[in-house]
Amino acid sequence: MRTDKTPPLLKAIRWLFPKLEWISTRLAVAYFEKIFFTPLRYKTPYKEKELESSATFFDISWKLRIQGYEWGDSSKPYILVIHGWAGRSTQFRKFIPELIKGGYRVVGFDGPAHGRSEGRKTNLYDFEEVLKKIIGMKGVPVAVIAHSFGGGAALYAIMQGLPITKLVNIASPTIADEIVKSYLKAIGGSWKTGAAFKKLIHKKYGKPFEEFTAMHFIKEITDLKLLLVHDADDKDVSIIQAEALIRAYPKGRLITTHGLGHNRILKDEKVISACLDFIRN
Repeated sequence: MRTDKTPPLLKAIRWLFPKLEWISTRLAVAYFEKIFFTPLRYKTPYKEKELESSATFFDISWKLRIQGYEWGDSSKPYILVIHGWAGRSTQFRKFIPELIKGGYRVVGFDGPAHGRSEGRKTNLYDFEEVLKKIIGMKGVPVAVIAHSFGGGAALYAIMQGLPITKLVNIASPTIADEIVKSYLKAIGGSWKTGAAFKKLIHKKYGKPFEEFTAMHFIKEITDLKLLLVHDADDKDVSIIQAEALIRAYPKGRLITTHGLGHNRILKDEKVISACLDFIRN
């Protein structure tokens, strides 16, 4: 029998949110906005702690203290890894030894409001600023490997001028309505809240929610070697999102896996090998 690893806070939100929608759409949208930008912090598994202990730690000087990690020979060219929403850099624990064997060092970080880093809320703007800080400290990586939200953050930063020429996006969301729906599904919310949330974002930031997604970013990017890796059975981020992005950017390549889902895809030997081959070539 599989253990239910759902955090108690998320269970409580799932119980509360439908009731809040029934009481007041305005209150529901305000609360949805809050949780949309507030990642949950999950307990770090023991196997990730082992990898964490082998890292060289460094601090990234930003508005808040951001935890950075480095693995491997400091004289080697480096690959930057970017975790997903509510994730941690050590989720790449299967990737990192193979990348080091392949002749690289690996740099990672816990994003704002994630892992060992400070903060409670975060967004694409924050991730872009931190990515610029890392490149200022460590130089330009030979490639970036990103998971889930990290892929969108990477594309946004590249659109804004970050000098990345090779990117691997694994299980990354791309389509505005699908992103909102995935959050609503996680908390038992309805599209009525989603539609109102999108209107709120437009009013608050002066542009539609669609312009904060990878489908918009990719239209502004012309010279990027891009590999998408996505599982056909991903229940968190549907593969239709990767398929839509590759249609918008046909110079990229899509690898489809089966039976790995959203997170186990980061542990698959064939996926890791394919990503390393892409980086080398």
